[in-house]
Amino acid sequence: MDFLLNPNVAYLFLVGGFLLGMLALATPGTGLFEVGALFCLVVAGYAVYNLSFNVWALILLFLSVIPFVYAMQKSGRELYLALAISLLVVGSMFMFPSEKAWFAVNPLVALLTSGLVAGFLWVAARKTVEAATKRPTHDLTGLVGQIGEARTSVHEEGSVYVAGELWSARSVHPIPAHSPVRVVGRDG
Repeated sequence: MDFLLNPNVAYLFLVGGFLLGMLALATPGTGLFEVGALFCLVVAGYAVYNLSFNVWALILLFLSVIPFVYAMQKSGRELYLALAISLLVVGSMFMFPSEKAWFAVNPLVALLTSGLVAGFLWVAARKTVEAATKRPTHDLTGLVGQIGEARTSVHEEGSVYVAGELWSARSVHPIPAHSPVRVVGRDG
């Protein structure tokens, strides 16, 4: 269990638990990410309890979220992403106190881990925001007013081809097959 008290190992378990927790939130119900996050955070908690930590470094880690979120909201804010990664690296290096050196976590481990995690979260968060703000490709309100073609005769029921798809249609007046039609409303 002594290897768990190595600041580099503790840091990697802490970051791994955080990342698995984020993935568990993104894909609930699988159980795999939840169990992995719990395991990593319990191991990291054991190490943090026995190693102690620098409060100011923890504050830097929390502050790194602010420029990250700001950078994520619009493209062209990569400078803020670099600031967030820098705060992550510095906070990570000095997270645990050390008598031997200024920092307990190896700077290369902190840089690679912070860069990879921030890069992954950057791509995942940008794609999530992009998907949430993107207009649906199947916007049914856009069908009203479009011109199509009756594929079958339409009276009570029938089929029309509108916007590249075959739709069920109703009409009060009979419409012969292969006649042009205009969508005047939708139901369902």
